[in-house]
Amino acid sequence: MDNNKEVVKSDNATVTFDSNRCIHSRNCVLGRPDVFVPNVDGEWIHPENASPDELLEIAHNCPSGAIQVYHPDGTPMETAPKVNTIRVTENGPSYIHAKHSVQGEDNGTRMVLCRCGHSKQKPYCDGSHKEVNFEATGEPASVEIKLPEVKDASGGELRIEPMKNGPNFIYGNVEVVTGTGHTITRDTEVHLCRCGHSAHKPFCDSTHVKVGFEADGFVPEKK
Repeated sequence: MDNNKEVVKSDNATVTFDSNRCIHSRNCVLGRPDVFVPNVDGEWIHPENASPDELLEIAHNCPSGAIQVYHPDGTPMETAPKVNTIRVTENGPSYIHAKHSVQGEDNGTRMVLCRCGHSKQKPYCDGSHKEVNFEATGEPASVEIKLPEVKDASGGELRIEPMKNGPNFIYGNVEVVTGTGHTITRDTEVHLCRCGHSAHKPFCDSTHVKVGFEADGFVPEKK
């Protein structure tokens, strides 16, 4: 068992909380303080105080995917969205909403991806962008959509593969959007900067090589 993951069961549902993924949006404790009780010692998650539908709503409001809700038989309650999206935020991380895996492991449908290069929980955001005063627009200009025949980003799973000392390779139907929802691009493979220095954020421009960026990840096969 991951020591950073709490598992709490009720008669109708199981709630898990992963502190490694939490970005402290506080939607849970502000919206349902009877379920996620703030500032207490000991047990603080009480799924018995909400219906399964209410628990699912709490999970939907957790952008990082730190909160997951399961049926009593262990199957996820949450279903994949109709459109796979990566939303770029102002001076902050990227929000993924899609059924996805990270380095081959199922990761649910929500994730917040570091793009400042300073998170200690890469590829997840841990709020370090605020400490280092990371600056990057959340409204980058649209780029050429390489696959016009892909009319939307529906269907399938995203595979997130952080490259060793390099960008995040993301495979699968996906739409990259600005913070206000405008389409930046739509493709089946995107390489997102994670060193924080690309001149073409949110996309990689290989600046990670110049700045000597270091982070764990896979090593691509040479073609």
